[in-house]
Amino acid sequence: MLRVVRRLFRPTILCGSREQQYIRLEIISGKNLRVPSERIPAGIHVSINVDSRRRWKSALRVLSSEESVVWGDTVTISSRASHAFSVEIRASYEADRMLGNGEVIGKLQMSWDELLNHGDEPFDISFPPVGDVHPSLTLKIAVVHVCDNQDGALSNSLLDSKIARDTDAGHARFAKYVTSENVSHLNAAVEHFQLVLDQCPVSHPDRATALTNLAWVRLGGFIRNDLEDIDVTTSLFRDALALRPQHHIDYPSSLYNLTEALTWRHIKKSTTADIREAAHLYRELLPLCPDGTYLRSIAVGHNGVDYVINECNKPPVDTSDEGIHLRRVVVEICPLGHQLRPRALNDLAEAVEARFKQCGNIDDIDETIQLRREAVSLCPEGHADYDTHLNNLASSLVSRFDHQGKPNDLDEAVSLYEEALRLCPVGHESRDDSLDNLGGALITRFNKCGDIDDITRAVSLRREALTLRLPGHPRRHTTLNNLAFALKTRYNELHIIEDLNEAIDQYRESLRLKQLDHPERHVTLHNLSSALCSRFTQTQENEDVDEAITLCQESLALLSSLHPARYFSYMWLQEAYLSRYQNLHDPADLSLAIDKFRLASQHPTQGFPQRIVGAYNWIVATEQHGHGSALEAYSTFFDLLDAHLATRSSATSRREAAASFHYARTLPVDAASCAICCDNVRHAIELVEQGRGQQWSLASRLRTPVEDLESAHPTLAHNYLELSKLVSNAAQNNSATITNRAAADRAETEYRRLTRQWEAVVAEIRDIRAFSRFLLPPLYEGLQAAARQGPVIILIASEYSCSAIIVPPSGDPHHVPLPSVTLAELTNLKDRFARAIRHARIMGPKVPRNDLIVLLRTVWDTIMLPIVNVLQHGLKLKFLSRIWLCPTAAFTSIPLHAAHPFKTNADGSKEPCLEDLYICSYTPTLSALVRSRQLMKKRVAPSFVTIGQGQPGAGKGKELLAVDSELELVHKLVPATANRTTVSGDAATRAGALEALQQNTWVHLACHGKQDRIQPYHSHFVMRDEHLTLLDIMEKDIPHAEFAFLSACHTAVGDEETPDEVIHLAAGLQFSGFKSVIGTLWEVDDSVAQHVVEAFYKNMFKDLEDGGVMDCTKAAWALNRATHSVKTKVPLEQRMVFVHIGV
Repeated sequence: MLRVVRRLFRPTILCGSREQQYIRLEIISGKNLRVPSERIPAGIHVSINVDSRRRWKSALRVLSSEESVVWGDTVTISSRASHAFSVEIRASYEADRMLGNGEVIGKLQMSWDELLNHGDEPFDISFPPVGDVHPSLTLKIAVVHVCDNQDGALSNSLLDSKIARDTDAGHARFAKYVTSENVSHLNAAVEHFQLVLDQCPVSHPDRATALTNLAWVRLGGFIRNDLEDIDVTTSLFRDALALRPQHHIDYPSSLYNLTEALTWRHIKKSTTADIREAAHLYRELLPLCPDGTYLRSIAVGHNGVDYVINECNKPPVDTSDEGIHLRRVVVEICPLGHQLRPRALNDLAEAVEARFKQCGNIDDIDETIQLRREAVSLCPEGHADYDTHLNNLASSLVSRFDHQGKPNDLDEAVSLYEEALRLCPVGHESRDDSLDNLGGALITRFNKCGDIDDITRAVSLRREALTLRLPGHPRRHTTLNNLAFALKTRYNELHIIEDLNEAIDQYRESLRLKQLDHPERHVTLHNLSSALCSRFTQTQENEDVDEAITLCQESLALLSSLHPARYFSYMWLQEAYLSRYQNLHDPADLSLAIDKFRLASQHPTQGFPQRIVGAYNWIVATEQHGHGSALEAYSTFFDLLDAHLATRSSATSRREAAASFHYARTLPVDAASCAICCDNVRHAIELVEQGRGQQWSLASRLRTPVEDLESAHPTLAHNYLELSKLVSNAAQNNSATITNRAAADRAETEYRRLTRQWEAVVAEIRDIRAFSRFLLPPLYEGLQAAARQGPVIILIASEYSCSAIIVPPSGDPHHVPLPSVTLAELTNLKDRFARAIRHARIMGPKVPRNDLIVLLRTVWDTIMLPIVNVLQHGLKLKFLSRIWLCPTAAFTSIPLHAAHPFKTNADGSKEPCLEDLYICSYTPTLSALVRSRQLMKKRVAPSFVTIGQGQPGAGKGKELLAVDSELELVHKLVPATANRTTVSGDAATRAGALEALQQNTWVHLACHGKQDRIQPYHSHFVMRDEHLTLLDIMEKDIPHAEFAFLSACHTAVGDEETPDEVIHLAAGLQFSGFKSVIGTLWEVDDSVAQHVVEAFYKNMFKDLEDGGVMDCTKAAWALNRATHSVKTKVPLEQRMVFVHIGV
């Protein structure tokens, strides 16, 4: 029956008699095209059946997610063909070759006259209902007059073979089964489709279709509990998929069919393998399903991908590679905008973080944080899970802080926890979690910063959390442990015994509530052990320490050999053994404690910060108890610190990382002192070299000359140099300059990826016998190259002993004890020098500097005279030979080069001072001097630039009136053979000065200089616009550079708090490529500095008139001569201020 939805009456235009009329019918579109069998079609077509022989079929079109189709197909039929005809809408399950005519969605019988009444406007026809909707078509009809025969548009396309009849019958019977739930129809459908399959042997082109049809009706019966065998059905779908390669047009449908079978088998039988396979199939299927198609709408729906996502992410968390890969697949099938994507991200993060906690791989925690950041970004405030995602991200940041020690992570974590707690007011179901979590972060911050308010608040928060987890709560044991940890931490600071006793009680209760197989049982075991050790030190009750040892041993037994938490068990176990040793003095306990220190500091899956702390405590124990592993402990500490700092991409972040171990800043000199006590002076040199100047050694590893490697292994050298450039570029674009935390994390991850490639090439180089020590901390034989042109004197200032080590050009080093010098006296001497220099600034130029004279005499008598005696009598060093001073610790702030006896002999002669005897230079480290000498092999034609800025901008310092005249003076003294240029005034900007440094081999710089004692890398020269910082200079690699004269204040003095870092402007220029540098120790008076400058350059270039060449190695001699020649013009402190560094 025809149901007209919209009728438009127009006069019919006739082109002659009825026998000459032709009818053009346009199938425009269809809607509500629901398939009776509920199966997903590959496409929908419309069939016009004129009589039993002639039929026209539209193109096959894909069904949209709204169950509609757009055709736009047209057929022209002679009106003489038949008075009546039928219209069918059919679903095809093959986009390629159809087997049968498809399943009928709707069918109508009608006459042409009925259609012609609608005129030439589109109209709708409605079909009998399918379920609760009426399928309909939108048509357009017109009468036309044509002369040629149009009956060719009709064809005898009805498939009438036995295969086709059985297939159509199977579709019809299955549709009846779905609508009626009569099992006889199901059995008949199965029988029909089995007959079809029997007629399609393995090589038959329709076999995949036959397999699919039979499998689908069997699946329908299984879903409705009318068939039991799902395994055969799944196999049929697999066989069909195997016959359709990936490029086949029906491949997506076959993928979907198999996912349906796997999903339903999982629903009925809970087979884990099925849901995992379904997830992998969906990952392949979804990209093949265009948006807006019916197949995609079903695939991503509640019973499709959503079900698979929910099932895949059910606990327990699987940290295996396969388990994590599955969760990655789940994230992939949750595209942006999918409502379950935040949960999928969180579940993947949970698995990856769990693996991090088991294995300690930093890449895992980085990925965890990236995933959690995205989850937070997809759940704005107000979302039901927003506070959960905040807590999770904060927890991961704390984990990374514990592993890497980055302060930004901890700061961000506290902020996120505070925000999460704000969103969980009293009565909120998640308030207990937020209270507990914030308390933990505050404890971590207290341990880092020492603010007592943090630990006080942490205890309060965790007490409140415990009130929300009353007895019987499934996680009460966790909060008991956490509150106990807060109380124990507060006890460590305030020593309130009630806190300790309560902590022990809480730990015991937590342990009682945890099952023997609880995954976190080991945490409470070693925490309780630590608390018992603390009580033992108070009460000396052996039961406590014995129980502590037993608990730690039990916790170790619960952990795999590489579990990161073994570190804590080792550390608490050593604490217990050490406590018992201090009470009972059994050497076996000390040995056991040292063994646990060794295991803890070498535990590979724990983060570097914790292991460094362990190594430091090992050192303290060996020094305190005189154990023979002290040197091993020192070496372990330096190796770990090197490795930790190498993970940082920028100089500032490396220094920040080192600063967190501020309590260990004396270890380089303490290690050297220890080695000296062990009569191993060579090792003392190696240790002090490795421990000092780590910032420079780590930065310079990317600029190591590789000429020898290039000659022997050019390809390997090329790979090393290229990767060094990539790592260097990544470091310069480091995360410290990125404000977006997620972007900063990605930058760090990329830096680490490049660093691993670089390290692999370095390891390959070390496999070559001749390069086995490539970039490793140098041994004495390599360091001795620094003394090739004269001995290097290392001055050791340790709380254990103060001494000097003279490294000669050949042979063994000479140890020079300084028995009358202590670290406290050196510190006092340093402070007295600083006061004397400040006082001298306000004195007239002719007023004797009596304070300085007394101090310099002390330096001579107590420090330099014993060294000079060895140089003269032990090494037989010639008069005015070159020597290099390498001071450490407090020695760095004392002007050793100016040591002077200020004595007159009986014959009236003046007793010589150090600079009368030798030509003195300084070097930050022996490696720096070795590197400068290596770079001397490459020399280019000299070019000389004078850079001056006497008129800095407002607020940048007073005007320097003598700068322009100083530049003019230097310009005149420089030989005409050198290419001379000047950069001053408006041209002396940050960019202009940097360019001049890069383009010239010799530089004279006159301006304000400032040493930043808080962040030494921000030390700078003052230019017209912006500061020229130490970091700016360090980032430039200028291998052809030779000499720099820094006529500015404070250019060769480091940070008083961390003197062994030797981070100052002169050292930065040396690092960037300048082999020879004149710097200053304190403020320079520019009105008198010109006298020194003039005398220096006159001595420096006086032999050039005889055809000599500009030689930067003469700088130390020229400075020595200059300061002697200006004694009557320049006050003592202004002569002492200039020092030479380098070759």
